[in-house]
Amino acid sequence: MIYKHLNINKLLILVLVMFSFSIYGQVSPEAGKTVFKNYCASCHNKNMVSDMTGPALAGVEDRWDTEENLYAWIRNSQAMIFETGHPRAIELWNEYKPSAMTAFPQLTDDDIASTLLYINGVADGSFGAPVGGAAQVSGAPVEEKSNFWLYALLLGILAMLAALLTKIISNLDVLASAKEGKEIQQKTLMQSLTSKGVVGFLIFGLVVFAGYTTVTNATNLGRQQGYQPDQPIKFSHETHAGINKIDCQYCHDGARRSKHSVIPAANTCMNCHKAIKVGSEYGTAELTKIYASVGYNPSTDKYMENYEDIPTEEYKEIYSKWIEDQYLVETGLAELDNEGENIVKSQWDGIVTSLTNEQKKTVQGPIEWIRIHNLPDHVYFNHAQHVTVGGVECQDCHGAIEEMEVVKQHSPLSMGWCINCHRKTEVKFKENEYYESYSQFHEDLQSGAKEKVTVADIGGLECQKCHY
Repeated sequence: MIYKHLNINKLLILVLVMFSFSIYGQVSPEAGKTVFKNYCASCHNKNMVSDMTGPALAGVEDRWDTEENLYAWIRNSQAMIFETGHPRAIELWNEYKPSAMTAFPQLTDDDIASTLLYINGVADGSFGAPVGGAAQVSGAPVEEKSNFWLYALLLGILAMLAALLTKIISNLDVLASAKEGKEIQQKTLMQSLTSKGVVGFLIFGLVVFAGYTTVTNATNLGRQQGYQPDQPIKFSHETHAGINKIDCQYCHDGARRSKHSVIPAANTCMNCHKAIKVGSEYGTAELTKIYASVGYNPSTDKYMENYEDIPTEEYKEIYSKWIEDQYLVETGLAELDNEGENIVKSQWDGIVTSLTNEQKKTVQGPIEWIRIHNLPDHVYFNHAQHVTVGGVECQDCHGAIEEMEVVKQHSPLSMGWCINCHRKTEVKFKENEYYESYSQFHEDLQSGAKEKVTVADIGGLECQKCHY
């Protein structure tokens, strides 16, 4: 038998391949969550058990005859409808047409399997939010299980395996040399691990890891999906847009007529809160901040002249008296007790904390809200184009805003997310006069040559539309 010299570099490459498969080839609900957010969340309900633009996804495997056909549907639904003619595909098409599911040919079997794990995990409550998508407590993130220690353990096992194989190779080299009549000194484990091959491999791995980390961080730069900061005033969209059904564009009136939706000025708040002076949740604590910012005296129902020039102590006295009077009315007391004094002091301190900072020294003046949604400078986005011309609902991008006590960024706002939306969103030709100039598309729709026209068809994928 002839012994061949076993090259340690080949062994290390083998270990690298094994490690790559173990990390990236795994099927997991965490990986499925990412796929769902990027490709599915815009059409399918995130609680998995309710219909939205598309059907509820919980238990979707049970509604298909084979896994192979389900995977084929996900990758190219139109082919399953018009080429294969699969009964389940035709049933879904008849139920949801003319809305068509976007094709995802790039998804691997592991991607789809991971997504199905995530979907069923959310539906049965074993992963993430409970069934029904109940809102979480404001500001409290959903606790998700981390796989860090699993990966660390796996890496440790692979490292020990590599060391063991290195020792075996060294022994085989000695045996092969003895068979050929040569005598070599067996390398120690340390000598093997510090050889040129190992050092070169480690440098190569470091370069690959650094490149991957750099690209990933660069891609995620500026993205803040899930960002949910506390605002200077506790404004509840759930109360205003949900319970009281105030239209989004009443406050954000720029959305229908300009590039920006605009943050409403405090005067917009005052349209209602000159009459509603005590909040249902926080009493006088939050509304008094609005009054103080615009110089409105709720005790006299009048705006104060030159309120910016009123000394702080006098200003404090005006609003402390208002808070005190409301406390006495609520409790029926003739004068403040210790609890009342603490409430007055606490609410005034809250006004100062919320309305002042290192640059803004007085409570008088605009409320400095914290911006949540923020696109990069090189991206052009026009609210009016989408809201007025396109007829896009606020919830399509911002999520169920009417259910949010504290607003957070619902969508990733990434380029891929926008492009996928343009690919699947149907242009409403019959309902909007803005599209009358597209005569050829109108003719194609009437003749049956086209069943629908998407935003992509009218230039929604052109680079210059958003980057000019």
